[in-house]
Amino acid sequence: MFKIKVKELFDSFMAWAKDLITWNHFFKLVGVVIILFAMWIIYRIILRRVKKIPAEKMSPQRSLIVTKIINYAFFVIVVMYLLGLFGMKLSAIWGALGIGGMVLAFAAQTSVSNIISGVFMLAEKNLKVGDLITVGSESGIVDDIGLLSVKVHTLDNQMVRIPNSSIINTNLRNTSYFPQRRMTISCSVSYEDDLSFALETLRKVPELCPAVLQDPAPAVWVDGFGESGMNLTLAIWFEGSNFLDAKNQAFVAIKRVFDEAKIEIPYNKIDVKIYGNA
Repeated sequence: MFKIKVKELFDSFMAWAKDLITWNHFFKLVGVVIILFAMWIIYRIILRRVKKIPAEKMSPQRSLIVTKIINYAFFVIVVMYLLGLFGMKLSAIWGALGIGGMVLAFAAQTSVSNIISGVFMLAEKNLKVGDLITVGSESGIVDDIGLLSVKVHTLDNQMVRIPNSSIINTNLRNTSYFPQRRMTISCSVSYEDDLSFALETLRKVPELCPAVLQDPAPAVWVDGFGESGMNLTLAIWFEGSNFLDAKNQAFVAIKRVFDEAKIEIPYNKIDVKIYGNA
Protein backbone atom coordinates (compact mmCIF):
# COMPACT_ATOMS: atom_id res chain seq x y z
CA MET A 1 0.00 0.00 0.00
CA PHE A 2 2.82 2.43 0.92
CA LYS A 3 4.67 1.71 -2.36
CA ILE A 4 1.49 2.42 -4.33
CA LYS A 5 1.01 5.81 -2.64
CA VAL A 6 4.65 6.75 -3.25
CA LYS A 7 4.31 5.82 -6.91
CA GLU A 8 1.13 7.89 -7.21
CA LEU A 9 2.84 10.90 -5.66
CA PHE A 10 5.83 10.48 -7.95
CA ASP A 11 3.60 10.19 -11.02
CA SER A 12 1.66 13.32 -9.95
CA PHE A 13 4.90 15.24 -9.47
CA MET A 14 6.27 14.19 -12.86
CA ALA A 15 3.00 15.17 -14.56
CA TRP A 16 3.15 18.60 -12.87
CA ALA A 17 6.80 18.98 -13.87
CA LYS A 18 6.02 18.10 -17.51
CA ASP A 19 3.29 20.73 -17.58
CA LEU A 20 5.64 23.29 -16.01
CA ILE A 21 8.76 22.62 -18.05
CA THR A 22 7.68 23.71 -21.50
CA TRP A 23 9.31 25.83 -24.15
CA ASN A 24 6.82 28.59 -23.46
CA HIS A 25 7.70 28.68 -19.76
CA PHE A 26 11.39 28.41 -20.58
CA PHE A 27 11.29 31.48 -22.84
CA LYS A 28 9.29 33.37 -20.20
CA LEU A 29 11.92 32.52 -17.60
CA VAL A 30 14.70 33.66 -19.92
CA GLY A 31 12.79 36.91 -20.50
CA VAL A 32 12.40 37.47 -16.75
CA VAL A 33 16.10 36.86 -16.16
CA ILE A 34 17.03 39.27 -18.95
CA ILE A 35 14.73 41.99 -17.57
CA LEU A 36 16.06 41.54 -14.02
CA PHE A 37 19.62 41.64 -15.33
CA ALA A 38 18.86 44.82 -17.27
CA MET A 39 17.37 46.38 -14.12
CA TRP A 40 20.49 45.44 -12.18
CA ILE A 41 22.75 46.93 -14.88
CA ILE A 42 20.80 50.21 -14.87
CA TYR A 43 20.87 50.24 -11.06
CA ARG A 44 24.66 49.77 -11.01
CA ILE A 45 25.19 52.46 -13.66
CA ILE A 46 23.12 54.97 -11.68
CA LEU A 47 25.03 54.15 -8.49
CA ARG A 48 28.36 54.51 -10.27
CA ARG A 49 27.33 57.89 -11.73
CA VAL A 50 26.29 59.12 -8.28
CA LYS A 51 29.59 58.02 -6.72
CA LYS A 52 31.56 59.80 -9.47
CA ILE A 53 29.94 63.17 -8.76
CA PRO A 54 32.70 65.48 -7.41
CA ALA A 55 32.62 66.31 -3.70
CA GLU A 56 32.26 70.03 -4.46
CA LYS A 57 28.95 69.32 -6.27
CA MET A 58 27.61 66.67 -3.88
CA SER A 59 28.89 66.26 -0.33
CA PRO A 60 29.73 62.72 0.91
CA GLN A 61 26.75 62.67 3.30
CA ARG A 62 24.34 63.74 0.55
CA SER A 63 25.81 61.08 -1.75
CA LEU A 64 25.25 58.52 1.01
CA ILE A 65 21.57 59.48 1.37
CA VAL A 66 21.00 59.43 -2.41
CA THR A 67 22.64 55.99 -2.59
CA LYS A 68 20.30 54.65 0.09
CA ILE A 69 17.25 56.06 -1.73
CA ILE A 70 18.39 54.38 -4.98
CA ASN A 71 18.85 51.07 -3.14
CA TYR A 72 15.34 51.25 -1.67
CA ALA A 73 13.83 52.22 -5.03
CA PHE A 74 15.56 49.32 -6.82
CA PHE A 75 14.32 46.86 -4.20
CA VAL A 76 10.73 48.12 -4.48
CA ILE A 77 10.75 48.00 -8.29
CA VAL A 78 12.09 44.43 -8.33
CA VAL A 79 9.53 43.24 -5.76
CA MET A 80 6.67 44.91 -7.66
CA TYR A 81 7.81 43.32 -10.92
CA LEU A 82 8.04 39.83 -9.38
CA LEU A 83 4.63 40.18 -7.73
CA GLY A 84 3.19 41.15 -11.10
CA LEU A 85 4.61 37.95 -12.62
CA PHE A 86 2.61 35.88 -10.13
CA GLY A 87 -0.64 37.46 -11.30
CA MET A 88 -1.01 40.24 -8.76
CA LYS A 89 -2.39 43.37 -10.43
CA LEU A 90 -0.28 46.46 -9.91
CA SER A 91 -3.40 48.56 -9.35
CA ALA A 92 -4.38 46.30 -6.45
CA ILE A 93 -0.84 46.47 -5.09
CA TRP A 94 -0.76 50.27 -5.29
CA GLY A 95 -4.19 50.40 -3.66
CA ALA A 96 -2.99 48.18 -0.83
CA LEU A 97 0.13 50.31 -0.50
CA GLY A 98 -2.04 53.41 -0.39
CA ILE A 99 -4.16 52.03 2.43
CA GLY A 100 -1.09 50.66 4.18
CA GLY A 101 0.63 53.98 3.72
CA MET A 102 -2.21 55.79 5.47
CA VAL A 103 -2.03 53.35 8.37
CA LEU A 104 1.73 53.69 8.58
CA ALA A 105 1.48 57.47 8.38
CA PHE A 106 -0.57 57.50 11.57
CA ALA A 107 1.43 54.76 13.26
CA ALA A 108 4.87 56.10 12.33
CA GLN A 109 4.59 59.87 12.41
CA THR A 110 7.94 60.08 14.18
CA SER A 111 9.72 58.22 11.38
CA VAL A 112 8.15 60.46 8.74
CA SER A 113 9.18 63.51 10.76
CA ASN A 114 12.74 62.21 10.93
CA ILE A 115 12.87 61.63 7.17
CA ILE A 116 11.59 65.13 6.42
CA SER A 117 14.05 66.56 8.95
CA GLY A 118 16.83 64.62 7.24
CA VAL A 119 15.93 66.27 3.92
CA PHE A 120 16.08 69.71 5.59
CA MET A 121 19.47 68.85 7.08
CA LEU A 122 20.84 67.92 3.67
CA ALA A 123 19.51 71.15 2.19
CA GLU A 124 21.04 73.29 4.95
CA LYS A 125 24.44 71.50 4.86
CA ASN A 126 25.01 72.13 8.56
CA LEU A 127 27.02 68.99 9.27
CA LYS A 128 29.02 66.26 7.60
CA VAL A 129 30.72 63.00 8.53
CA GLY A 130 33.68 63.69 10.82
CA ASP A 131 32.26 66.87 12.42
CA LEU A 132 32.21 67.32 16.20
CA ILE A 133 28.64 68.32 17.09
CA THR A 134 26.58 68.97 20.21
CA VAL A 135 22.81 68.40 20.26
CA GLY A 136 21.21 69.01 23.64
CA SER A 137 23.30 67.14 26.18
CA GLU A 138 24.95 64.84 23.61
CA SER A 139 28.31 65.58 21.97
CA GLY A 140 30.23 63.41 19.53
CA ILE A 141 31.88 62.98 16.14
CA VAL A 142 29.50 62.21 13.25
CA ASP A 143 29.94 58.69 11.83
CA ASP A 144 26.82 58.34 9.70
CA ILE A 145 23.99 60.56 8.42
CA GLY A 146 20.92 58.47 7.63
CA LEU A 147 17.33 59.02 6.58
CA LEU A 148 16.11 58.69 10.17
CA SER A 149 19.01 59.59 12.40
CA VAL A 150 22.60 60.72 12.78
CA LYS A 151 25.03 58.35 14.51
CA VAL A 152 27.93 59.82 16.47
CA HIS A 153 30.59 58.43 18.74
CA THR A 154 31.32 60.38 21.90
CA LEU A 155 34.81 61.42 22.96
CA ASP A 156 34.86 58.41 25.31
CA ASN A 157 33.93 56.18 22.33
CA GLN A 158 30.25 55.44 22.92
CA MET A 159 27.77 55.29 20.04
CA VAL A 160 24.85 57.70 20.28
CA ARG A 161 21.92 57.77 17.82
CA ILE A 162 20.34 61.21 17.46
CA PRO A 163 16.98 61.38 15.59
CA ASN A 164 16.98 63.89 12.73
CA SER A 165 13.94 65.65 14.16
CA SER A 166 15.86 66.35 17.39
CA ILE A 167 18.62 68.05 15.43
CA ILE A 168 16.12 70.22 13.54
CA ASN A 169 14.02 71.11 16.60
CA THR A 170 16.90 71.92 18.98
CA ASN A 171 20.05 74.01 18.84
CA LEU A 172 22.84 72.30 16.91
CA ARG A 173 26.43 73.28 17.71
CA ASN A 174 28.92 72.20 15.06
CA THR A 175 32.40 72.74 16.49
CA SER A 176 34.04 71.65 13.22
CA TYR A 177 31.95 73.81 10.89
CA PHE A 178 34.68 76.45 10.50
CA PRO A 179 38.33 75.42 10.04
CA GLN A 180 39.56 77.92 12.65
CA ARG A 181 38.39 78.31 16.24
CA ARG A 182 38.98 80.78 19.07
CA MET A 183 39.75 79.95 22.67
CA THR A 184 39.57 82.36 25.63
CA ILE A 185 41.68 81.68 28.70
CA SER A 186 41.10 83.52 31.98
CA CYS A 187 43.86 84.18 34.48
CA SER A 188 44.45 86.49 37.42
CA VAL A 189 47.30 88.66 38.68
CA SER A 190 47.84 90.00 42.14
CA TYR A 191 46.53 93.46 43.05
CA GLU A 192 50.11 94.35 44.02
CA ASP A 193 51.40 93.79 40.45
CA ASP A 194 51.52 96.50 37.77
CA LEU A 195 48.45 95.86 35.59
CA SER A 196 49.91 97.38 32.40
CA PHE A 197 53.05 95.30 32.81
CA ALA A 198 50.92 92.18 33.33
CA LEU A 199 49.03 92.86 30.09
CA GLU A 200 52.27 93.29 28.14
CA THR A 201 53.60 90.07 29.65
CA LEU A 202 50.46 88.15 28.72
CA ARG A 203 50.76 89.37 25.11
CA LYS A 204 54.02 87.40 24.80
CA VAL A 205 52.20 84.07 25.22
CA PRO A 206 50.97 83.50 21.62
CA GLU A 207 54.50 83.86 20.23
CA LEU A 208 55.60 80.93 22.40
CA CYS A 209 52.84 78.62 21.10
CA PRO A 210 53.47 77.00 17.67
CA ALA A 211 49.83 75.82 17.44
CA VAL A 212 48.44 79.36 17.93
CA LEU A 213 47.68 81.43 14.82
CA GLN A 214 48.90 85.00 14.49
CA ASP A 215 46.20 85.81 11.95
CA PRO A 216 43.54 86.43 13.22
CA ALA A 217 45.57 88.28 15.81
CA PRO A 218 45.42 87.21 19.48
CA ALA A 219 43.87 89.65 21.96
CA VAL A 220 44.36 90.46 25.64
CA TRP A 221 42.07 92.49 27.90
CA VAL A 222 41.17 93.21 31.52
CA ASP A 223 38.04 91.32 32.53
CA GLY A 224 37.34 92.90 35.91
CA PHE A 225 38.09 92.74 39.59
CA GLY A 226 38.33 89.30 41.16
CA GLU A 227 38.24 88.11 44.75
CA SER A 228 42.01 87.58 44.89
CA GLY A 229 43.28 89.74 42.01
CA MET A 230 42.65 91.36 38.64
CA ASN A 231 41.07 89.07 36.05
CA LEU A 232 42.71 89.03 32.60
CA THR A 233 41.61 87.25 29.44
CA LEU A 234 43.73 85.91 26.59
CA ALA A 235 41.97 85.09 23.28
CA ILE A 236 43.84 82.94 20.76
CA TRP A 237 42.96 81.42 17.39
CA PHE A 238 43.97 77.96 16.18
CA GLU A 239 43.16 75.30 13.60
CA GLY A 240 40.35 73.07 14.81
CA SER A 241 42.52 69.95 14.68
CA ASN A 242 45.10 71.60 17.00
CA PHE A 243 42.75 72.20 19.94
CA LEU A 244 44.65 70.23 22.58
CA ASP A 245 48.06 71.43 21.43
CA ALA A 246 46.98 75.08 21.46
CA LYS A 247 45.37 74.77 24.89
CA ASN A 248 48.31 73.00 26.54
CA GLN A 249 50.88 75.30 24.96
CA ALA A 250 48.97 78.40 26.06
CA PHE A 251 48.70 77.37 29.71
CA VAL A 252 52.36 76.35 29.87
CA ALA A 253 53.40 79.66 28.28
CA ILE A 254 51.26 81.75 30.67
CA LYS A 255 52.89 80.12 33.69
CA ARG A 256 56.34 80.58 32.14
CA VAL A 257 56.06 84.29 31.26
CA PHE A 258 54.48 85.15 34.62
CA ASP A 259 57.21 83.30 36.50
CA GLU A 260 59.93 85.03 34.48
CA ALA A 261 58.33 88.44 35.07
CA LYS A 262 57.85 87.72 38.79
CA ILE A 263 54.09 88.21 38.42
CA GLU A 264 52.09 86.38 41.04
CA ILE A 265 49.11 84.28 40.06
CA PRO A 266 46.89 84.66 43.14
CA TYR A 267 45.12 81.76 44.80
CA ASN A 268 42.98 81.36 47.86
CA LYS A 269 45.04 80.92 51.00
CA ILE A 270 44.57 81.26 54.72
CA ASP A 271 47.05 83.09 56.95
CA VAL A 272 47.14 81.60 60.43
CA LYS A 273 48.76 83.58 63.24
CA ILE A 274 49.32 82.05 66.65
CA TYR A 275 49.71 84.35 69.58
CA GLY A 276 51.40 83.08 72.73
CA ASN A 277 50.43 84.00 76.26
CA ALA A 278 52.01 87.18 77.50
